[in-house]
Amino acid sequence: MEDEEEESTSSEEEEEETEPRLKYERIGNDLKNKILTRDCVSCLAVHPKFLAVGTHWGMIHIFDHAGNNVRDKEIAAHTTTVNQISIDDHGDYVASCSDDGKVMINGLYTSDNNQNITFDRPVKAVAIDPMFYKNSSRHFVTGDDKLILNERGFLNRHKTILLHQGEGPVREIQWKSDFIAWANDLGVKIFDMSSKKRITSIMKDHSYRPDLYQCSLCWKDNRTLLLAWADKVKVCVVKDKLQKDVRDLPDRYVEITAMFTLDSFVCGISPLREEILLLTFEKDDDENATSRAPSKRPHLKVVRPGMEFYDEMSNDALSVRGFEEYKSNDYHLEAIIDENLFYIVSPKDIIVSKERDQDDHIAWLLEHEDFEGAMELAERHEKSLRVHNKKDIAKQYLQYLLDDGQFEEAALQCPRILGKNRQLWEEEVYKFQKINQLRKFLEVVKSWPSHIYHVETVITVTLDKLDRDRANRTLLQALGELYSYTKQYDKSLAIYIKLRHKDVFTLIHKHSLFTSISDKITQLMEFDQEKAVQLLLDNMDKISIDEVVHQLRGTPQYLHIYLDKLFQKDPQIGNKFHGQQVKLYAEFDKQKLLPFLKGSNHYPLQMALEECELRKLIPEQVFLLGRMGNTKQALQLITSQLKDVDQAIEFCKEHNEPDLWEDLISFSIDKPVFIKGLLHNIGTHVDPIILISRIREGMEIPGLRDSLVKILQDYNLQMSLREGCKRILVADSFNLLDRLIKIQKRGISVDNSRYASNCVVFYCKHAFHEDCVPIHSLENHTCPICSTQRRGPGSKGAVTGK
Repeated sequence: MEDEEEESTSSEEEEEETEPRLKYERIGNDLKNKILTRDCVSCLAVHPKFLAVGTHWGMIHIFDHAGNNVRDKEIAAHTTTVNQISIDDHGDYVASCSDDGKVMINGLYTSDNNQNITFDRPVKAVAIDPMFYKNSSRHFVTGDDKLILNERGFLNRHKTILLHQGEGPVREIQWKSDFIAWANDLGVKIFDMSSKKRITSIMKDHSYRPDLYQCSLCWKDNRTLLLAWADKVKVCVVKDKLQKDVRDLPDRYVEITAMFTLDSFVCGISPLREEILLLTFEKDDDENATSRAPSKRPHLKVVRPGMEFYDEMSNDALSVRGFEEYKSNDYHLEAIIDENLFYIVSPKDIIVSKERDQDDHIAWLLEHEDFEGAMELAERHEKSLRVHNKKDIAKQYLQYLLDDGQFEEAALQCPRILGKNRQLWEEEVYKFQKINQLRKFLEVVKSWPSHIYHVETVITVTLDKLDRDRANRTLLQALGELYSYTKQYDKSLAIYIKLRHKDVFTLIHKHSLFTSISDKITQLMEFDQEKAVQLLLDNMDKISIDEVVHQLRGTPQYLHIYLDKLFQKDPQIGNKFHGQQVKLYAEFDKQKLLPFLKGSNHYPLQMALEECELRKLIPEQVFLLGRMGNTKQALQLITSQLKDVDQAIEFCKEHNEPDLWEDLISFSIDKPVFIKGLLHNIGTHVDPIILISRIREGMEIPGLRDSLVKILQDYNLQMSLREGCKRILVADSFNLLDRLIKIQKRGISVDNSRYASNCVVFYCKHAFHEDCVPIHSLENHTCPICSTQRRGPGSKGAVTGK
């Protein structure tokens, strides 16, 4: 149980640490002091210009958004509770209805279009045409047990049109653009003013009493209706039909794009960008209880809607005055959607909710000591902040770090936080000095903007301290930074190299200090081999290869690393050092020696061979002997030293010399393992009979059967290839012969220029006088021109014309 309590406590703390989405402000001034002290709010209508508050005494009061009365007097519209107020889009006219049966239209700036209509029954809902201020018909809709469209007819006579009836009282109406949505006891309907037709009916899908849990409607835009009733929420979208060929049916329909059920009752609904804002009232644990227990606080929830589900983004419990006495129907939610202002209405309180801005976000971060986040936000939104500023947050942050004992962190933050403000710098230096932490300040001098203090003075002070503490790395590092600020880069570089500072190479690159490192190459290699070599390779035009090799001659390992990287970059550029590299590879990196020997032609072969013999590097010796032409000795090394039949066979295949194969067979004839390897691999290069005939009778050879099968397979493959080649050659011969015969059978065109007695015309179309053709050409029927040029078909055969 204790573990569960600890887990619940920690989870509650995590929830408390979550930043709220909304902020709240109670509306006071005249609303609180003059109205709520003697009357109760029954309804509210909001407009970007003003608020219209209806009371239980039948009064309508006009306030600005801060709660100040903006009219000279109250509108005594009704004698009893005002049920609903509606305002046109321009904010010129206010419509109201009451249980006294009256519906009033009041112009705020003119009384020309004021109307006072009395019905013989209580009117529960009213909605004014959004375009009432400029529409000559002056439409508005009223709801009692019928839904009636009211308009001004001919000669300004009042005209009513019955839109719907027979489904109980109409308790809620919302008009937007061409669409009128209303709710009665059975469901929600939508009427299209443009087509004068009802386009949908959304039936009530719960069992709660509609008079106790009223429906809430809100138009998100001209086509999207948000519907909340009891614990059900729906998002309805009006769409146009693609086909309009069915007469007497509406051209539009409604699609429900999201719907879900909550664990509480919904008192009001409004859009918040792509999410939904819900004013909710918790359900009673025992709905049939007779005693009236104090009610719980209402909640304002932000949810992301889905189909049969929703995601709760935030949930705030509201401290409404007198909430213990209220039920679900006592709360309402109104909104100015374009400005994201939301009004929570109760009989004795009106609270306005809005999204938190950047100032609110920064205040929350500061309250939770997230100064880094507050600073970042202040820098990003500096122009839009009205309450906070970067300077005040910076001072507050640094003071917090110093009070918390984070002196080094405070010093590190000074350049970013204080910027170029000299006064702030002086104040912070004084603070560090006062608490004896100036040394921490000096440790991070490299991060300061150098133009905000006198660098030479700080250098002098630092040198004085170094005289008394020459091994102080902190002071040396600070001095190196200070020398950089005064452009004494050579001195700074010397200190950086001594300290093995990580910014050595950055300093060299930034200020082209290549002449200053000509005698410091070994030190750079000792500090960071990889970066040093890369620096030298990238700047060979400034630091020559010869100079680097000379510098590193005393440290062969560093020389090897440099020449190896040089060879990888360009195998030819440092070829005069390849002889030296053979020894370096043999000593420091034997694995790379053989690839190097194969990739270079610029080293003495005999010297390389002697080095490999000295270090007993057999594969390298084999390669060098092969390159020098001493293949027999190379083969001998493979067979006697490496004892690797596969390598021996590959070596023989590579050089393909009969003597090598003979030597290998002779060596292998008394070694069954070698014989097995040869039988498996020589079938395509050497006649296997030569090997098989020399095998001693009775010798046991592992895998002999498989080897013989392999030889036969290789033989069959060779024979198959030969037969295939033979068939191809024969087919080609016949095809060529057929082509020759066809060519020779063709007729030959002889024009006048070739017509003469005793003429010879060959199939190649060359023509000669018979006396001009050599005798052997006439006898062989070959063209003397084509035969000298080795022509193809047609050069043989002739036609003699007389």
